[in-house]
Amino acid sequence: MKVHVNGIELAYSDEGHGAPVVFLHAFPLNRSTWEPQVVGLAGRYRVITIDLRGHGESDAPTWRYTLDQFADDVKGLLDHLAISKATFVGLSMGGYILFAFYRKYPALIQALVLADTRATADAPDAKAARFSMAQVAYRRGAAAIADLMIPKLLSPASLTHRKDLQEQLRAIITGNQVSGIIGDLMAMEERPNSTPLLSTVTVPTLVIVGEDDVASPPDEVEEMSRHVPGATFVVIPGAGHLSNVENPEAFNAAIRTFLDSLEKREKEGLTEK
Repeated sequence: MKVHVNGIELAYSDEGHGAPVVFLHAFPLNRSTWEPQVVGLAGRYRVITIDLRGHGESDAPTWRYTLDQFADDVKGLLDHLAISKATFVGLSMGGYILFAFYRKYPALIQALVLADTRATADAPDAKAARFSMAQVAYRRGAAAIADLMIPKLLSPASLTHRKDLQEQLRAIITGNQVSGIIGDLMAMEERPNSTPLLSTVTVPTLVIVGEDDVASPPDEVEEMSRHVPGATFVVIPGAGHLSNVENPEAFNAAIRTFLDSLEKREKEGLTEK
């Protein structure tokens, strides 16, 4: 399905019934990476997955992207779907977008799941690396970005034994337009430090990380979780940066346990209606 929001056509999927759960994917992927969560959760929840601008079937305009712009896109989709409150799951860049979304639209957030992401801004060397990657994308295309990113996205075990998964990710990455890849890199490079925001989070929060994540190391993610009042921290075994894809059973179990706790708290009158 597609909807016109914030000046672009945004592609999304809307499966299942129940409390809405909105999933925001990582760079440079698309909503298909959430398929294990759709299959595992749509029997009980309304699962909404989005091709963020620049990805998949959504438009990829050639211009400057910002995390606030991504947040506005998500808000536009929620308005279209008449959703006034939801649980949001953001992985990696999706987590960066959730920090922007929390700043702009906190009333829309029932709960947060921050997966394989970080609150800190890019250090100078990381900013330089994003600029370099943008030049690679411009000169050599999306296939070169796949070569650079796949080793960062997967665990050593998957890089050795999961050729099928590597090819799946390669197809997803090469299906994106270069304008979207470069736009993403600009948005991430310019993101602010969200660490001061963490202590202000008032909604239930789950923080997830793959035990072999090299892009967002578990010790850093755990440290981030300590700054969020009452946050739950879960390590996904046998997974790297894409913990939801490499070990979907453990990832889905963590999500289900978290959502069950929300329902229990709501019944006990401990969360806002």
